[in-house]
Amino acid sequence: MEARPVGGAAGRRDVHPGAAGRAPAAGRPEKVRNVVLVGHSGAGKTTLVEALALATGAVNRAGRVEDGGSISDHDEIEQRQQRSVQLSLVPVLWGDIKINLLDTPGYADFVGELRAGLRAADAALFVVSAAQDAAGVGGATRLVWDECAAVGMPRAVVVTHLEAARSDFDEMTALCARVLGGDSPDALLPLYLPLHGTHGTQVTDGHAPVTGLIGLLSQRVFDYSSGERTERAPQDGELPLIEEARNRLIEGIIAESEDETLMDRYLGGEELDLKTLTEDLERAVARGRFHPVLAAAPAAEGARQGLGTLELLELVTGGFPTPLEREAPPVSTPQGGSCPPLTCDPEGPLAAEVVKTSSDPYVGRISLVRVFSGTLRPDETVHVSGHGMEDRGHADHDVDERVGALSSPFGKQQRGVASVVAGDLACVAKLTRAETGDTLSAKDRPLLMEPWVMPDPLLPVAIQAHSKADEDKLSQGLARLVAEDPTMRLEQNPDTRQVVLWCLGEAHADVALERLRSRYGVQVDAVPHRVSLRETFGEKITARGRHVKQSGGHGQFAICEIQVEPMPTGSGIEFVDKVIGGAVPRQFIPSVEKGVRAQAARGVALGHPVVDIRVTLVDGKAHSVDSSDAAFQTAGALAMREAAAGARIDLLEPVAEVGVMVSDDFVGPVMSDLSGRRGRVLGTEPAGPGRTLVRAEVPEIEIGRYAVDLRSLSHGTGRFSRAYARHEPMPPPLATKLREAADSAK
Repeated sequence: MEARPVGGAAGRRDVHPGAAGRAPAAGRPEKVRNVVLVGHSGAGKTTLVEALALATGAVNRAGRVEDGGSISDHDEIEQRQQRSVQLSLVPVLWGDIKINLLDTPGYADFVGELRAGLRAADAALFVVSAAQDAAGVGGATRLVWDECAAVGMPRAVVVTHLEAARSDFDEMTALCARVLGGDSPDALLPLYLPLHGTHGTQVTDGHAPVTGLIGLLSQRVFDYSSGERTERAPQDGELPLIEEARNRLIEGIIAESEDETLMDRYLGGEELDLKTLTEDLERAVARGRFHPVLAAAPAAEGARQGLGTLELLELVTGGFPTPLEREAPPVSTPQGGSCPPLTCDPEGPLAAEVVKTSSDPYVGRISLVRVFSGTLRPDETVHVSGHGMEDRGHADHDVDERVGALSSPFGKQQRGVASVVAGDLACVAKLTRAETGDTLSAKDRPLLMEPWVMPDPLLPVAIQAHSKADEDKLSQGLARLVAEDPTMRLEQNPDTRQVVLWCLGEAHADVALERLRSRYGVQVDAVPHRVSLRETFGEKITARGRHVKQSGGHGQFAICEIQVEPMPTGSGIEFVDKVIGGAVPRQFIPSVEKGVRAQAARGVALGHPVVDIRVTLVDGKAHSVDSSDAAFQTAGALAMREAAAGARIDLLEPVAEVGVMVSDDFVGPVMSDLSGRRGRVLGTEPAGPGRTLVRAEVPEIEIGRYAVDLRSLSHGTGRFSRAYARHEPMPPPLATKLREAADSAK
C-alpha cells in the first residue's frame, strides 16, 4: 500500500502498454489475487474495472479492447440493456501480480452471478456511489456484506462518482461505517481523503473538482490532475485538515494489531513507524478484520490513470490475501466418502470448479473454472462430477471428459494459456457435460466439492414455443439454458401441462427468454402461469354410467351404478366394491375402477384431477356376449361424469408454507400484505440482529409474483421461502370466477 515503494521517480509502478494482446500469466499461487466487485446497480463497478484495466496498461483506452468491444459488458444482451447481467472476468497484470477482477451484476435478479463471483474470489471490493446517498449502501449490499463477514472474506469499500454533483465522500464513508461496520465502525475507515480544487489545496470543498488524494498514513499528496499520478509534499494548511481522520485511522489499525504495546506507545506520544503501521494494516485487511475505504474516479479523456486507481491496485496486491491464505471448499468422493482438506498446491491433486458456463456460437460451451488445487493442463482427461441439483434440472452425473484449449478471457477475446495453477482462473473449451457448479478432478482420483448456496428461483414463467419449428428446438435450448444458470429451474408440470421456468425476478426471466431467442434460435411466448388445482365432490351422490352400443357383430354393453362421497383432505381416491349377487361380474370390477380413476385424473368440472373421494360400486348390469373390459371402463368414466353433473364440485387450491425473512422495519407491512393475499400469519421469530422471520400459510395462486412484490415492499431487504403444505377449498366467489372464465374460453 502507500508506504511501500511503488517504483519510479513519480511513485508509480511500471505498467504494460498493449497487454491486451497477450494473457497475463501466473506461475505460482502467491502471484495471484482474485477480487470480486460487489455493489448496487449503477454504483460504477464496470467503470472501475475498465479504469483499472487502463491503469495497468491492459487496454489503451477506457473499457475497450483492440476490436472495439467492452472488456466487461461485452454480451449483446448487456449492450442492449446497458447493464451487467452476468459475471465477467477481467485479468490484469500489476508488476508481477496477476489480478483477476470479477465484475458482478448489481441488480438483485442476477444474484446467482454474484454468488458465483464470491465463490471464485478471495476478497471483495464493495463499490458504492457517493452520488446515490443511502441507496448506494442498499439492503442487498448489506446482505452480501454480512455473507462475506460470516466466512471471514476480506473486504474493502471503494467510493465512486466523486465527480458527480452533490457527491460527498465524507458523508458516504460515515454511512458505510454506520451501516456496514455494525458493532465495529472503527474497522471501516478511509486510507485517503480526496483533494478538491484546481490546485488541490482544498480537502473539504465538495463543490470543486476532485484532483487528487492525500494519504492519511504517509501524509503525502497524490495529484491526478495531469492524467497521471504525481506525488508531492502537502502544502501549508493541508495537514491540519486530515489530523482527525489520521488519528482515527491509526487507532483503528492499532486496535487490530497483534502488537499489544503499540497502543501504549501511541498514547504516550511516540511517533509510530510508518512501515510498522502499514504491515499491521495489511495483515488486518488480509484477515478480514479491517476494511479500508478508498476513493476512485474514471480517467479523463486521453488520460491513462483514473483517480485512486493506483492506490487501489496497491491495496489489492499488498493487502488482499493470496489464494494460499484462503481455505478451499470442503471436498468428498462422488459417493460421499471423506477426503482430506485441499491445499492450494500446484503439485497437489487436481480440484477445480466450474463457476460459470456460457455458450459461444463458434467455440461451443465455455466453462469458467477456478482451480483450488493442482494444475489444469490442456488435452488431459479429467473427471466431471455434478451432484445435488437434480431438482433444478441438473441430473447427477460422473463422467470423464477431455479438456480442450485453456484460455484467459478479455472481452470477447479468448487468449490461450499453457496451464492454470492452483489459485488461478481460466476458461476451458468444449466440456460438453460440465455445468455450473461441477467439480473437475483427476480421472484416477475423482472429487466432489461442496456446492455453494444458491437462492431458490421463486418466480414462475410459463412458456410455449412460438411455432412448430421452435417446438422442435425448445427442449435442447432449455437444457442448455438451465445448464448455464443454476439459479433457474425447469419444470414440466404434469397437472397443468405447462413448461415453467422458475426465475429470480422479471429481469432474470427477460434475459433467459432473450438468450433462448438470440443464442439458441428458439422463439417462445410467455403465457399465464396456472397453479395445480384439484377438484372434489362437496356432497354425496349416486349416479349411473350406461354404455350400450349395438352394431354389426359384437356390441358394447356395460352399466354400473356408483355412489360418490367426499373424504377428508389427503385421502386421495378410495374405491369400494359393494356389488351384491354378481350384478357386475368379478372380472369387470377392476375395469370399472380403472375407468373411474382415469376420469378422476382428467377432472370432472374444469379439467383438474379429482381427489379426496370414496367411490362405491353398488350395482350394475352385464351382457354375456357384449360386455368387455373396455365397455366397463367407459361406463365407470360415464358414471363419474354423471355424478359430477348432479353434485356440487368444489375447487381445491394449493396452500404454501411461506417464511419471509425481512428487516424489523418492514415486519408490519409484510404481515399486512400477506393477510391481503388471503394468508394466515402463523407467527414471527427473531432471525439475527435487526431481522425477523414471518411464518404464514398462503394460497399459491396469491404468491405467483411475490418474489417481485416483496422486493419492492422491503426495499430489497426481504427474502422468502415456500413449500407445499396441502390443498384446501377455494372460496366460492373465486371458484365461480374461474368457472366463468373457463366457460368463456370454450
